[in-house]
Amino acid sequence: MTFHAAPSREIPVPAQPTYAALDLTKGGDLAQIVLGDQTYTLRITRAGKLILTK
Repeated sequence: MTFHAAPSREIPVPAQPTYAALDLTKGGDLAQIVLGDQTYTLRITRAGKLILTK
């Protein structure tokens, strides 16, 4: 008689942080992102694309 272990049901964790664009914009279509002393604008277009501008 052979016994097999049940498959693991762990949820895989991405290697890098992952954020939903709508979470960053709080449901809107714009968010400000700061890197050092620079501020960038993240915009979600009507077509559902992302644009990041300085």
